[in-house]
Amino acid sequence: MSKINKNVILALLTLTSSVFLLFQLYYYKHYLSPKNGAGLSGVRGTKIGHNNAQWENWFQIAERMGFQCLKIQSKDPRLDGIDYLSGTEIPLHYILKLATHAIHLVIFYERSGNYLWHGQLRLKGYSDRKFVPFRKLQYGHYPGAFDRPELLQVSVDGLEVQIPKDLNYFLEEVPHSRFIECRFKEARAFFQKYHDDITVEAMLFRKNAKILLHLAAATLKDLGVRFWLSSGTCLGWYRQCSIIPHSKDVDLGIFIQDYTSDIITAFQNVGLSLKHKFGKVQDSLELSFQGKDDVKLDIFFFYEETDHMWNGGTQAKSGKKFKYLFPKFKLCWAEFVEIKVRVPCETINYIEANYGKTWMIPVKTWDWKSSPPNVQPNGIWPLAEWDDVIQLY
Repeated sequence: MSKINKNVILALLTLTSSVFLLFQLYYYKHYLSPKNGAGLSGVRGTKIGHNNAQWENWFQIAERMGFQCLKIQSKDPRLDGIDYLSGTEIPLHYILKLATHAIHLVIFYERSGNYLWHGQLRLKGYSDRKFVPFRKLQYGHYPGAFDRPELLQVSVDGLEVQIPKDLNYFLEEVPHSRFIECRFKEARAFFQKYHDDITVEAMLFRKNAKILLHLAAATLKDLGVRFWLSSGTCLGWYRQCSIIPHSKDVDLGIFIQDYTSDIITAFQNVGLSLKHKFGKVQDSLELSFQGKDDVKLDIFFFYEETDHMWNGGTQAKSGKKFKYLFPKFKLCWAEFVEIKVRVPCETINYIEANYGKTWMIPVKTWDWKSSPPNVQPNGIWPLAEWDDVIQLY
C-alpha cells in the first residue's frame, strides 16, 4: 500500500491539534501561571503523569488507525534553573508511519520570553534508527525558537485547521531557528565556587540592565535590525546564566550591513540619550547610550573579512584605534533574562577570543585597550576627522 487516505491524515492532525491545545492550556495553568508561580516544587507528581496519559491515549488512537508510531521525549528545559534541574520529560516529536509515508509531528511549547520552542529529535539507545530516514526530516536536527505567529483558520477538505497567518515569515524562520539553552548546571558550579553578588547595588544593576536589554531588543526588533549579546553580556549568559553585576553596561553586537541611521533616533525616542559615537560606517563604528542609573548600552558594529570578523574601538583623548578579532560565527537564538535574543552559535570560540582560556574566572579589573587577547592596535584617526569620528555628548 503506497497511499494514505487524505481524510485519515486530516482527522489525525485535527485530533492532534486539539489534544495539544488542551495540553498547553493545562500545563500553563498548573505550572507556569502567575497564580501558581514559577516555583518548581510543585512540578513533580500526578499532574505531569496525567498529561502524559493524554498523549498516550492519542498515541494509541493513531496506532489503531494503522500507523506505526515513534515518540521522542526529553526533559523539559522550562523547568530548569540555577537552583533546580528538572528531570521531568515531555514529548517533543511524534513520527507516524504508514507504509512508505510518514508524518512528522513537531510539538511547540511556549517559553517565558513569549516565543515558541521545539526540542531536538535525539534518538535514545533503544530507538529504531531505521524507522524513517531521520536526516531528511526538516525539523529536529537542533532545538528551535520561533516568534509566536498569528494563526489563521482555514478549511481543508471540510476540516477546520490553523496555519500561521504570515506563512512565508514562518518558513523563513526555519533555517535560522537554532536555539541554545543556558547552561544552568555549569552556572550552578560557577556560583558554588565564586558565590553570587547579592548586594543591593548588584541587584539594582541587574534589574536596570534587564530593563535596558528588553527596551533595546524591542527597539531593534521594530527596526528589523539583528543583534546579539556581545562582550560581557554574552559572557554572563554563557558562564553564569545571569548579568555580570560588575560589568556596569549592556553589550550588543550588530553586523555593519544591518546598520541604519534610524538606530540613534529610535533609541532617543524611547528615552536613551546618545553618550558617544565613535568611528564611521566604513570603519570601527560604535555607539553608546545612557540608560537608567548610569547603566550604559554599548553597541559594537562588526565587519567581516575573508577569514575573520572584527569590531573596532576608539580612545577619545588620543584618537588611537583598536581592532578586536573574532573567528567567523553564525547566530543562534537563546533565552536570557526572560527574553529571546541571539548569541553567537560558536559561543565558546567567541568568548575565548575576547576573554581567553581563563574566561571562567571572574575578573573585575579590565582594560578594554589591553586586557582582551584579541585586541590589536589599528592606527590613529587623522586629526582632520576627529569631529566626525569622535563625538562625545
